[in-house]
Amino acid sequence: MKKIILTFLLGLSLLPCFSQQSEIGAMVGTSFYLGDLNPRKLFGMPQLAGGIIYRYNFSPRWALKADILFAKVAGDDQITNKHYERNLRFTSPITEISVQAELNFFRLYNESGKNFFTPYIFGGISVFSFNPRAEDPATGIEYDLQPVGTEGQGLEGQRDFYSLTNVAIPFGIGIRFNIARYLCIGAEWGLRYTFTDYLDDVSGNYYDNQALSDLRGPAVAHLADKSETLHEAGTGRGNTTTKDIYSFAGVTVTFKFGNMDRTCNLRTNIKRKPVTY
Repeated sequence: MKKIILTFLLGLSLLPCFSQQSEIGAMVGTSFYLGDLNPRKLFGMPQLAGGIIYRYNFSPRWALKADILFAKVAGDDQITNKHYERNLRFTSPITEISVQAELNFFRLYNESGKNFFTPYIFGGISVFSFNPRAEDPATGIEYDLQPVGTEGQGLEGQRDFYSLTNVAIPFGIGIRFNIARYLCIGAEWGLRYTFTDYLDDVSGNYYDNQALSDLRGPAVAHLADKSETLHEAGTGRGNTTTKDIYSFAGVTVTFKFGNMDRTCNLRTNIKRKPVTY
């Protein structure tokens, strides 16, 4: 993931050479997730989120946005899942790199007397990393859940450990305001449909709890099944038919630069008139 971030930042450093209208800034807001431990509660157990945004405006209607976002998501059967007796809980940090196309509902301009705000919709693709964690109720020690294999991953006859890097489809809505020639503020809310069901470390069936305790220790057995009455091996621990979703909502502040249509032609050093979107 670190190599991907470095490549992303290098790409951003080259973009201004070709930009007609570029923006760079930050987003701050909140994040939450939807999955086995939170099936439907929007903004359940919200966490702090933020990141860096770069936007390239092709025209007053179309833009391409790239970002690096950092967040945290959490779920708890006792808080976000109607006191479900399974009694599992988790938290997970998320680091996301995404590229999104934005379509403005109105043509957006900087000039006074012209439209200075617009709602917009966006969609794209992202790569993200995550790492679900939970506390052992017996000792109070927090564990990374993927390497301990709470559903028997890695044991004979069981599936492999799931990956902590995955792909998501971001989509959502927002609104932007050109406050001044070089300043834009906005707000947006987007969902990320992922291709993993293990954002919360819950997906398949219960592994035999006693065998898990013998093979990997009592702590892993406690993390796998926290209910008062232990579940039988092979019974459903999660819903395998759905994938997890996470979400960002927040405000953005971006500063504009590269307002000239530069071609980076060092021999002619030609600069064209400003383009004000």
